Amino acid sequence: MSNILRIILAILLPPVGVLFTVGLGAQFWINILLTIFGYIPGIVHAVWVIARRAPREA
Repeated sequence: MSNILRIILAILLPPVGVLFTVGLGAQFWINILLTIFGYIPGIVHAVWVIARRAPREA
């Protein structure tokens, strides 16, 4: 799945973007909590995880 699609998912539903990037790990649960506490922190965290973990396309 491309980074663009993951980032779009992260804007609409932040935990889904993180789930497709790292699976059901600690980052996913952290993102769930951040999204519950505030939608914007969830988006920021999701985009950060996607940019950091997703393989670069050549």
